[in-house]
Amino acid sequence: MYAEERQQRILQQARERGRVEVTALTKVLGVTSETVRRDLTALERHGLLRRVHGGAIPLDRLGFEPGIAARDAALTAEKERIAKAALDELPGEGSILLDAGTTTARLADVLPSDRELTVVTNSLPIAMKLSARPNLTMLFLGGRVRGRTLAAVDVWATRALEDTFVDVAFIGTNGFSIERGLTTPDSTEAAVKGAMIGSARRAVLLADHTKFGNDNLIRFGSLEDLELLITDTGLDASLVPALEATGVQVVRA
Repeated sequence: MYAEERQQRILQQARERGRVEVTALTKVLGVTSETVRRDLTALERHGLLRRVHGGAIPLDRLGFEPGIAARDAALTAEKERIAKAALDELPGEGSILLDAGTTTARLADVLPSDRELTVVTNSLPIAMKLSARPNLTMLFLGGRVRGRTLAAVDVWATRALEDTFVDVAFIGTNGFSIERGLTTPDSTEAAVKGAMIGSARRAVLLADHTKFGNDNLIRFGSLEDLELLITDTGLDASLVPALEATGVQVVRA
């Protein structure tokens, strides 16, 4: 397990339970107490936890953003199921937008070879992956590339989206909830994601169940802005009626 993925799990437990203990974490994570203490120190330096005797307590819920490697290695089976379910939302021909993210990248992996599609993306990995596909027209949004997510952001990307209109936008998120909507830790990515939703005839959110209830710093949309949420069966089925009351259809893949 990558250090960032391990720290994400520690932070999630701290937020859910209000406190984490070093001894319990060593058993859950299968690492030494020294490793857990280093992780707690790293999270404290990020301003996310405060060390206390025997463990730590969360300071806020404003978002820890792991790198691509850690996110890509997590929940791979769930992301693949979400991507396969998203295939049903592709137009027979036309244009789609793929937001930067590891779940949207799974959709890029399984795009069919028998459809002529124009694909717009701000993700460098997705653009490189799809650029050699003969049935696809690949359009990359310009802008500053964030090192943590390899996503193009800032004014070049948002300006390009002002003149773009696609059939379906497949959006990723760091968190979503009924109360706070769609959230992400970075303001520049939030601006691009919001512009993506506005540039599409239909907006589809691809998000695994761990994103539910994980409110981050910047809000870029609401559930009402979406037509469809595709998640996995880890999301409690009892939550679906409340989510769908906002107007979004929910698919648990």
